[in-house]
Amino acid sequence: MARIAVAATAPFGADVLERLARQHDVALLLTRPDKPRGRGRTLQPTPAKEVAERLGIPVQQPARLDESVEIPADTVVVAAYGLLIPEPLLSRALWLNVHPSLLPRWRGAAPVERAIMAGDERTGVSIMRLTAGLDSGPVCLAEQMGIESHRDTYGSLTERLQALGGELIVRVLDRAAGGDPLMFVEQDEDGVTYAEKIGPEDRLLDPARPAGELERVVRALHPHVGARVALADGTLLGVHRAVLADASSPGYAPVGAGTDAGDGELEPGVATRDGRLLLDCTPGVLELLCVQPPGGRSMDAGAYLRGHAR
Repeated sequence: MARIAVAATAPFGADVLERLARQHDVALLLTRPDKPRGRGRTLQPTPAKEVAERLGIPVQQPARLDESVEIPADTVVVAAYGLLIPEPLLSRALWLNVHPSLLPRWRGAAPVERAIMAGDERTGVSIMRLTAGLDSGPVCLAEQMGIESHRDTYGSLTERLQALGGELIVRVLDRAAGGDPLMFVEQDEDGVTYAEKIGPEDRLLDPARPAGELERVVRALHPHVGARVALADGTLLGVHRAVLADASSPGYAPVGAGTDAGDGELEPGVATRDGRLLLDCTPGVLELLCVQPPGGRSMDAGAYLRGHAR
């Protein structure tokens, strides 16, 4: 059983920590400082800290890392930590990063979201040696996983990637503990893509874009961030579930096509008819199935339309 430290903050890292602790001696968790959350803005522990406290693992929460940080292990596993590891800390131990993509594709902060948004057919987990560059270190083990088109969300795909990441890092640590040298392969710089952090502009469903792209955005941001569509009054309607709709199917009315029943245009870019909430895109149509009004709870589109009937 190897004695290791773990650097993790987000739920992905918390899951990897829990899986590691079942088979290895985790001497320390490095995690981000507690942050205020909720309406009361009370300080809340990170997901990884919650796991560590439940398992009796010592915790350190530096706001930044420097040479004063003491790490009681020769190997540190990094998983969704959120802080850069500087020198000389990188030279004091073997830092192994559990990264949820097939490096060098999708280096950076949001690899799961970007893979879904891009329509990738596959992703995976890479175990790499951490270096000063952004996810640019050599890889010692990687395994791919398919992305289910029109079905996988950030939540469902991350759940499978967490399990795979925990399995792969345990396999690597077991190999090292058994005396087998870890073989690292440098990444191919020709295949590099970057997964930029999700910003407000990434969340907005712009009807000037194809419906197929926007359907992927909705799935890529559910359930942790959420997509949004702009309404005429300047507010943003949250969108949790959506599917591609056929403009020729019964019940579809394009924007501006009023009916005797009062159906038709609901908001610019959004149309409704026969209890369906539709976003007319360029090209294609996106049917919004589960939405969340500003300051309200999530609800199915039918309930939203009944509450906003004109």
